[in-house]
Amino acid sequence: MLEALSTRLRSAIEKLTKKSYIDEKAVKEVIKEIQKGLIMSDVNIKIVFDLSKKIEERALKEEPPPGLSVKEHVIRIIYEELTRLLGEKTPEIKLRKGKVTKILLVGIQGSGKTTTAAKLAKYFKEQGYKVGMFSTDTYRPAGKEQLRQLAERIDVEFFDYDSKDSIKIAKKGLEFFDEKVDVLIIDTAGRHKEEKGLLKEMRELEKIVKPDYIFLVIDASLGQQAYNQAKAFHETTPIGGIIITKLDGTAKGGGALSAAAATGAKIYFIGVGEKIDDLEFYDPPSFVGRLLGMGDLKTLLKKIESIRMSQERMEKLRKMAKGKFTLMDMIEQFESVSKMGGLYKVLSMMPGLGAKVPREMIEDVEKKIKKWKYAVDSMTDEEKIDPNIIKRTRLQRISRGSGVDEGVIKEMIKQYNMLRKMLKSGRRKRLLKMFGRGLDLSDVG
Repeated sequence: MLEALSTRLRSAIEKLTKKSYIDEKAVKEVIKEIQKGLIMSDVNIKIVFDLSKKIEERALKEEPPPGLSVKEHVIRIIYEELTRLLGEKTPEIKLRKGKVTKILLVGIQGSGKTTTAAKLAKYFKEQGYKVGMFSTDTYRPAGKEQLRQLAERIDVEFFDYDSKDSIKIAKKGLEFFDEKVDVLIIDTAGRHKEEKGLLKEMRELEKIVKPDYIFLVIDASLGQQAYNQAKAFHETTPIGGIIITKLDGTAKGGGALSAAAATGAKIYFIGVGEKIDDLEFYDPPSFVGRLLGMGDLKTLLKKIESIRMSQERMEKLRKMAKGKFTLMDMIEQFESVSKMGGLYKVLSMMPGLGAKVPREMIEDVEKKIKKWKYAVDSMTDEEKIDPNIIKRTRLQRISRGSGVDEGVIKEMIKQYNMLRKMLKSGRRKRLLKMFGRGLDLSDVG
């Protein structure tokens, strides 16, 4: 699926992760690779250059938020802007409780509407809903028969009424399925944006059916022309959403996705193959993550957001910058790593980084932090504020109470004092960066 685009994007990200320093030249190089990939995937040139401009402006002007390095911040910007280009938010289908949720499919001839109707029916059936289908297509008898066969294949009830009047068929179908199913999928005749008579018929169908969702089915091979189709249908009847079909078999898929998203209508599903199961609910963030080959980047970004510094933590960092911080403050910053699922898990989700740090080293550091926490929990408030008052007798008491070796406690106090000195020296920025993004292995002895 969009293999050429994915290859280009992955190559761009890989080159970026290998850079030792991110400057304007590095940013422009990665943008150039992204441009090539998008243009090869038939994305509109204006859209490509608008996207490039946004990435470049953000990458060069925005300060990385706490928790991200410059390199990670640029990758995140690329991820966010591509996600915005391809739909941004994950749509949601809300079914009507106790009533039939009606879905009307529209689109041009050959877009794959009939097959998509069956794929949708199977999708909802597998979620435990009772589904029904019928077709108002009076122009292509073979289409109605095809839908009947597909309905039998997936064991979904199909209604047929012999008439040349699509409006009459719609009325009979609604009567037949009234209160019998949870989801009702209605196929329609293929239309062209120039055929005003058929577009008028579609408006009449909408008035009769009163659908909860109208899905425009678009063949991915249309590329940029998907915009014209989506716009024409949208002007005729509000498009609840879009389904892009045949995304697996064309190099123009990126153009179709971006063009459809540009109409303002949400893309709900994508067809990724010819089999009845080859229909995916469209989640733009996950889709972009797959294109970029970045594994579970979405999860990592969510975790980073979940530990975003509160005003209280920001205040503590300000105190730390002045050299005023306690052992509890230090431990709290280290524990932020645990809230992200542990060092190894975090590093494994970062492109090009996880494999470079031995698991044994990471585990050793995590064990050390846990022991420090146990020791601090056994201290008095006075000792937590000023650990330098901890002498032989206090050290023995804390060791007995926490079960932590005296040598480990001494090492923690030594680390604490080292951090205080760093804060008072010119290395303050380095330390704040370490605390902002979690524990940096190179900074912990």
